[in-house]
Amino acid sequence: MKNKVLALAALLMSWLALPAQTQEWADKLFAKGGTTHSFGNVPRGAVLSHRFPMTNIYAVPLEITATRVSCGCVTVTPTVKVLQPKETAYIDVAMDGRRFTGQKSVNIFITVGPQYTSTATLEVSANSRSDIVFNPGQVSFGVAAAGQTPTQSIDIEYAGVLDWRINGIAQHSFPIDTRLTELYRERGRVGYRLHATLKPNAPGGAFKHELLLQTNDPASLLVPVLVEGTVQAPLTVVPGIVKLPLAKVGQEQTQRVLLVGSGPSPFRVLAIDGLSADLTADLPPTPDKKQIITLRWKPTQPGELKRELRFKTDLDGGASVTAQVEGTAAP
Repeated sequence: MKNKVLALAALLMSWLALPAQTQEWADKLFAKGGTTHSFGNVPRGAVLSHRFPMTNIYAVPLEITATRVSCGCVTVTPTVKVLQPKETAYIDVAMDGRRFTGQKSVNIFITVGPQYTSTATLEVSANSRSDIVFNPGQVSFGVAAAGQTPTQSIDIEYAGVLDWRINGIAQHSFPIDTRLTELYRERGRVGYRLHATLKPNAPGGAFKHELLLQTNDPASLLVPVLVEGTVQAPLTVVPGIVKLPLAKVGQEQTQRVLLVGSGPSPFRVLAIDGLSADLTADLPPTPDKKQIITLRWKPTQPGELKRELRFKTDLDGGASVTAQVEGTAAP
């Protein structure tokens, strides 16, 4: 009888740790940022972008097993494949205003599992105005080396009854300089060109920003323009989050980290900040375009390891890069 009670208690605890199959519990993962987003009135041809925050509120890892959309005008990109307990990631949604005209609502289905599965339903909507047209639909810098200042432009055209004007660009803190030029003004038609220049101090990595054009149109006082690109840092580290194998106290675990320079020049690893007596590293002895570093962790007590390491090099006068190191030590 005692064994039956213990088995029943264990089964009950497992059901408490995992969400029930009979419920659409995946919607709860999006409680922080909601499950709907409206872009409002947008120009014809504009590319729209939104992030839905997704937090694993359950006690087990969740895998995003499938995504689908109700319209080909929307693409979906999860920032992670597996979401750990209490971890927050994002569902990046892009909506192509060239693919529809007028009001459009699109459902996005995010399925998580794999043992217990549930599907969350997100929704994005927009009203693509035919009287305002973007060409191209966004400002894209592509891949730019750190310190470079490329310029890209986008044409904005209006055709209608208003004396339509762009009065300026809303204040922002993005590393982008902008310049607006009126190309022509005719009866019922007006054209502008927006020039966007990347600042030399733009941080490394991919970025997406939304510039807001200020207009005199009561129906669309603010018109969004998506600006995206990737700044290629002189030095990158792979992986950015180093997960060490489960270790026991006194047992050594190792993991390799790769440093890659973006240019043709070899470099040396001079030092690593954040090391300690139980977390050490073997530094490569010679210069190279790629450097492999072996991290060694020999915990002296049980618990969690969370450390930021900064790898200092002689590349480009002293480029450095950081990585997070995580591990768990058992008694």
